[in-house]
Amino acid sequence: MYNEALQNPRVIVIQKLYAHHLNKNSEITFPKHRYKKFIKDVVNGTVERKELIQNLIDKELKDDINENKTELMTKLMIMAAIYEFMFMHKTPIKVVISEYLKVSDFFAGRSQKNFLNAILDKISKVSRSKDK
Repeated sequence: MYNEALQNPRVIVIQKLYAHHLNKNSEITFPKHRYKKFIKDVVNGTVERKELIQNLIDKELKDDINENKTELMTKLMIMAAIYEFMFMHKTPIKVVISEYLKVSDFFAGRSQKNFLNAILDKISKVSRSKDK
């Protein structure tokens, strides 16, 4: 199961975002992977649109997310999921949420998983509703 999780494209996305967060000047490299293009798109897209994503978080989730209490990994999962909601319209919302919940098994505790589920559910309604 551990190796399987390491191959999950969204686990790799969060690892890359975390590494970038720790060292913003380092080049993000993408090893050979079945979903390399997807991983690259989500990582680079999340980094490039960080401000836009943060604005949405500040506007829609200011009462839900405590910047000091929310774990970094959880924040990165929220940001990557928001990127997918906003810019990868082919992926159904339910799929994005369930995939990041799987990722949270790897990076976060149970309480964070429930929190993540509630946040993603809430933000998915506003981040994609413009398209309907």
